[in-house]
Amino acid sequence: MPVNDADRATMRVGLITGKQQLELVEMPDPEPAPDKVVVDIAYCGICGTDLHAYQSGDPYNPAICGHEWTGTISAVGSEVAMAEGDRVVVAVPPACGRCDACIAGQASMCTTVLRTQVGAGPGAATHGGFAPRLAVSAERVLPAHSGLSDIEAAQVEPATVTLHAVRHSHLVLGDLVVVQGAGPIGLLTLQWARAAGAGHTVVVEPDAARRSLALGLGADRAVEPGDEADAAVRDLRSVGADIVYECVGRPDTVQTAVDLARRGGSMCLIGLASGSASIDPVTWLMKEVRVTAALAYTHDEFDIAMGMIADGRVDVASLHTATVGLDDLASTFARLAAGASDDIKVLVQP
Repeated sequence: MPVNDADRATMRVGLITGKQQLELVEMPDPEPAPDKVVVDIAYCGICGTDLHAYQSGDPYNPAICGHEWTGTISAVGSEVAMAEGDRVVVAVPPACGRCDACIAGQASMCTTVLRTQVGAGPGAATHGGFAPRLAVSAERVLPAHSGLSDIEAAQVEPATVTLHAVRHSHLVLGDLVVVQGAGPIGLLTLQWARAAGAGHTVVVEPDAARRSLALGLGADRAVEPGDEADAAVRDLRSVGADIVYECVGRPDTVQTAVDLARRGGSMCLIGLASGSASIDPVTWLMKEVRVTAALAYTHDEFDIAMGMIADGRVDVASLHTATVGLDDLASTFARLAAGASDDIKVLVQP
């Protein structure tokens, strides 16, 4: 006999409820529907998207408030072939094969997957991974690679975002690559670009400690924004960079990325900027710059990312600088949003 929500045990879930407001909300312990699993969360990463929502107060779907997680299955629905005790990472479902994009032969642009990515549609959960447990569609979890620690597995999602971006950008062997921003997304993009065959890599970052980490992760140069960045790029190639990855997520850095690119070069937009960006259309036109953008990923890219992290070609463990519990979640968000933190990647252990 089903248990009424009022009679079920409850748990605390971290949700962004307004501008600079993160609350621990009491919600019923999850139970698996026939096509779902319940995952006990080991770690959930705090994403830049989470911070943007916290800073802006714009509506933020609860399903993606904490969308970088790993854990262990503790309950399975009647239609699910997975087992309790399986260690998993969050992913997106495979392309549906039924939407207009799939029918047109563009499975990588599947509308069903897109809706899941933004926390909508039948694949959406009632909340994210800032919680002890989470009920989620079985299509949205993949077995965690046995070679990954929980710390590494919790960073597979952002690693897959950046893998997708580099694949989508059509980087060519020997390219001069510039990465704007040495946060988690920028540092991961740097590593994927190197793995894809970049000839030289330049990271542009104002923070000295992050520049040092970028050099440790393989950047040929790590420089401050502005004149130093321009000089470093022109020193390597007088005409500018072949491709610039914009990973800062600020409106003003969109134009900067194009400024650093050569004529006929590329700019790949990865960082999510809040608000509109001012650009110089004449520069874009005169340079005949090519622009790509990367929102998220495809189902198969999670396995690719896990394999390359496990074999050491991409280092995510070095990005992890702090772990907090739910009790410290609100203060951690406030500190990160205010820029009063030296942390690179903060994981939540709920």
